[in-house]
Amino acid sequence: MSIGYSSSHRNYGTQHPVSEPQSGRPPYKGGHKPHASHAARGLVARMWEFLHPGPDSKRELIQTLADAEQRELIEPESLQMLEGVLRMAELSAGDVMVAAPRMDLLDIEAPYEELLGLVIDTGHSRFPVFEGQKDNIIGILLAKDLLKIQRSPELNLRALLRPPIFVPESKELNELLRDFRSNRSHLAIVIDEFGNTAGLITIEDVLEEIVGEIEDEFDDKVGSSDNSIYTLADGSQRVAGDATIVAVNQAFDVVLAEDDFDTIGGLVAHQHGRVPRRGEAVEIAGLRFSVMLTRGGAVRWFKVTRAHGKESPAS
Repeated sequence: MSIGYSSSHRNYGTQHPVSEPQSGRPPYKGGHKPHASHAARGLVARMWEFLHPGPDSKRELIQTLADAEQRELIEPESLQMLEGVLRMAELSAGDVMVAAPRMDLLDIEAPYEELLGLVIDTGHSRFPVFEGQKDNIIGILLAKDLLKIQRSPELNLRALLRPPIFVPESKELNELLRDFRSNRSHLAIVIDEFGNTAGLITIEDVLEEIVGEIEDEFDDKVGSSDNSIYTLADGSQRVAGDATIVAVNQAFDVVLAEDDFDTIGGLVAHQHGRVPRRGEAVEIAGLRFSVMLTRGGAVRWFKVTRAHGKESPAS
């Protein structure tokens, strides 16, 4: 008596032979051998990859993208955004935040008229609100919400505050952008390692690292041929870091030396001893140059005001 499966149920034997693998290769699954053209394309792809290996570092990738732009495979604007995306991965909230001394804050105890005046003067849409000390941020007020008190004076300002979002200086911009989107928030308070307020950062600040400066509909261009000097809503001027010193002299009716430096960014960095960070300010020839935006180790935009509060001729 035989034990086990009968020969009629077996998958081997003289009736159903199995072909042996050739050249050490496993048998093709499904019983169908790939078409010769597929194998040829695979060989060509491997040869191309061997002769033209892909970039091994972020620097090589950026150079590859730059070469593609030179060959007109991608648009210059696309290259700028792609480079911004790659560089943004190396930046943190502390790199692009508005430093605490430059923050426009609202005092919860201030009268309504004072709050409204500050909102109008600065032109921001969101404001951190503090109680007691400026380091004690208790909420975020939307400018449009402040108008509700004018219609309904019985409203309590505290009831209009949105909960503040706090992030550390080391928070990566990629992660912060995801948080802004998921939380549907536009502003976060940046804190240092000791829990003190270091500054603030907005979703616009993060996006500008990718797409460049986002123009405001209320920003009027000053009569400058190189589009490097604009008048802001508060009457101050926004000046590009690569604006020529000649253009700055003409716009502000000052006399800055034009011999050693061509751009205002180079002159300010020389006077400061290094490239100033965002939120820092340098005074030269009666003008106060406050850094609004930096990119790639250079100042992209300054906010320029008279050092003693005088209106500038450029306005």
